[in-house]
Amino acid sequence: MKNSDPLVKTVSEDILKIRPYVPGKPVEEVKRELGISRVIKLASNENSLGPSPKAIQAIRNYASEVHFYPDGGCYYLKKDLASYIGVDPDNIILGNGSDEIVSIITRVFIREGDEAIMGDPSFLMYKIDTQLSRGKIICVSLRQFKIDIPGMVKALSSRTRLIFISNPNNPTGTIVTKYEMQKLIEKIPPDVLVVCDEAYHEYVDDVDYPDTLFWVKEGKNIIVLRTFSKIYGLAGLRIGYGIARKEIISILNRARPPFNVNSLAQVAARASLKDREHLAKSRNLIEKGKKFLYGKLKEMGIPFVPTQANFILIKTGERTRQIIHTLLKKGIILRDMEAYNLPHYIRLTISTQEENETFIREFQKALQ
Repeated sequence: MKNSDPLVKTVSEDILKIRPYVPGKPVEEVKRELGISRVIKLASNENSLGPSPKAIQAIRNYASEVHFYPDGGCYYLKKDLASYIGVDPDNIILGNGSDEIVSIITRVFIREGDEAIMGDPSFLMYKIDTQLSRGKIICVSLRQFKIDIPGMVKALSSRTRLIFISNPNNPTGTIVTKYEMQKLIEKIPPDVLVVCDEAYHEYVDDVDYPDTLFWVKEGKNIIVLRTFSKIYGLAGLRIGYGIARKEIISILNRARPPFNVNSLAQVAARASLKDREHLAKSRNLIEKGKKFLYGKLKEMGIPFVPTQANFILIKTGERTRQIIHTLLKKGIILRDMEAYNLPHYIRLTISTQEENETFIREFQKALQ
């Protein structure tokens, strides 16, 4: 619709300025557009092993029950999660993906003119949801691809209500350390909430990575977000969760839509928590993939950012668009970083050995 449309004229400028989130191209779309049968998706940081076999079986077992509404409070999943991570069920909120919880948080804590501080670049939904709540986005540029915690502390003002920390950060894969998080927690005023988004925390092997649940248990103003989309391989079912002190969770639940987590997602998530073997297998796959890709990229002289997640940010230079297009024609879907103000970079999902090798082979050809 054109902006001269009377209905569009009623929409706030804050909404009209939003740049919609553009996900990685779906596999079926690429197959259809290019008329090819084999496509490798390395754009959305999904688990190439797929979900746990136990989760798949749980979905099959429950399929005949989908004519009933789901458990709106996710009672059994909350109970399992609470036992798994060592908190009380009342410390947990479930969402239709952890990004829905981000939306709920901004809706609850941001009023017009309030400020939300975030790294730049970082997960795009922080900006979008802040804009939807008529809040003011305060971006703090990364330093050497890492979130600048001292810069965030300096950016604090009387209007600050939220601080978003993506840890590991998407799209760089870098982490905020224990020491840095401690310094931030010490500095925040009592009316500011720290949102620590740990979508990729299961992949981290750095000993300096913080145990953020420590501050939750201490009653600090922090909410930790996690998801079943990444290492658990349930991206298509949309299920994530937040952990915070009970008072914060109680307020957020007032704004949470009813039945926001579907039944199949709940039973699949419960089954996934019981499959430690699949978790270890998925983690091991990424470790091996990282070593292989690091070695090949170094051989080729291609700069990249060492990662603590299941993706790698790779510098591809001024020919980035051409490289992405060339690889797409070969059935390899990558994520361009223009929306993150990194036009000369791509983000690569670490995958199986076969798919990693296919990427390197076609990437070398594209560079030539």
